[in-house]
Amino acid sequence: MNQFGHHFRLSIWGESHGPMVGITIDGVRPGIALAEEDFAADLARRRGGSTPGATPRREPDIPQIVSGLYRGHTTGAPLTLLFANTNTRSQDYANVVRHFRPSHADTVAYYKYGGFNDPRGGGHFSARLTVALVAAGVVAKKMLPEGVCFTTRLTEIGGCDDPQRFDEVLRHAAAELDSVGGIVECRVQGVPRGLGEPFFDSAESMIAHLLFAVPAVKGVEFGSGFAGARLRGSQNNDPVVDAAGTTSTNHAGGINGGITNGNELVVRAALKPTPSIAREQMTYNLDTQRVEPLTIRGRHDTCVALRGAVVVEAAVAIALANFHDA
Repeated sequence: MNQFGHHFRLSIWGESHGPMVGITIDGVRPGIALAEEDFAADLARRRGGSTPGATPRREPDIPQIVSGLYRGHTTGAPLTLLFANTNTRSQDYANVVRHFRPSHADTVAYYKYGGFNDPRGGGHFSARLTVALVAAGVVAKKMLPEGVCFTTRLTEIGGCDDPQRFDEVLRHAAAELDSVGGIVECRVQGVPRGLGEPFFDSAESMIAHLLFAVPAVKGVEFGSGFAGARLRGSQNNDPVVDAAGTTSTNHAGGINGGITNGNELVVRAALKPTPSIAREQMTYNLDTQRVEPLTIRGRHDTCVALRGAVVVEAAVAIALANFHDA
């Protein structure tokens, strides 16, 4: 459903073009200093309108904290944050209610909910809801031990792994009314040893679960990941070099047997190209019962991975926060 977690539990709600989106977080430790300003940096990393290749839709994304906070500190009660939708253009989606956009959730949502789903901007399936996920990530980071440090970056856009050429790739795709995907790498230093509950709540399982809930994420790998499948054991193994469990290499990405081993946590997420492109596409129209040309209107990212990096980071932080009582 729309809930995730055990010790740090989320309930997310809202639609892209509804009045607001929001999230309720249960299991927040009491006494954590928290203010609206604490969310500003991460929300700015996700915000559209300023980054080349990102959607021109610009929302202020000022969090309204309506429960779980008193005199600047968390109370231990459920923490609820609201984000108003103030810059919607619902008319842009009038032509796609039953003329299904390729590679969107339009078709499955229509049939799963009998046509009662909100199609505007993707409704509840929209990446707009990740604003709430990023906010939860801010809180999750405050739940983690001191010294845990996140470094998140784009390692690839449209098949190009040279950051100096990223803008060129974006401009070329936009000029052709198209989009590109990307790979986000999140590295976390200072992760304590022993996080993870095998069998089904292993560290990888929890992180991957939440990452795959992020719209556009189609692949997740840890450490050497898929590349490790092409190595021999002698090449992929990580020799232990001291009593603390430090390893000379880190092909495991900081996790063994589903449990964090104290080395740097390394996870990558592959985000697909934005399916909303300005180029005309042929797709099924339920009203005419024919495959017909469709031009998608609206404001969309040339590459969702640009703003998705902070969402990936938030998802990793939230998953780790679920082990804080373990």
